[in-house]
Amino acid sequence: MATILLAIGLVLCVEGLVFALAPSRLEDILDALRQMPIDTRRLIGMAALTIGVILISLAKSLGA
Repeated sequence: MATILLAIGLVLCVEGLVFALAPSRLEDILDALRQMPIDTRRLIGMAALTIGVILISLAKSLGA
């Protein structure tokens, strides 16, 4: 449970930094995403998910 809370906290910190430091850049990124084909967005999401799972697994193995 502590790991889940840590992960959620880290995601919120990173997301908060994006909104606080570069809100106009975020709008540009969202516009670029809207123009991207759905399959490309899905591939990017799956790649991010895979990298995230690998990083979580690595962090858990290093902490044990």
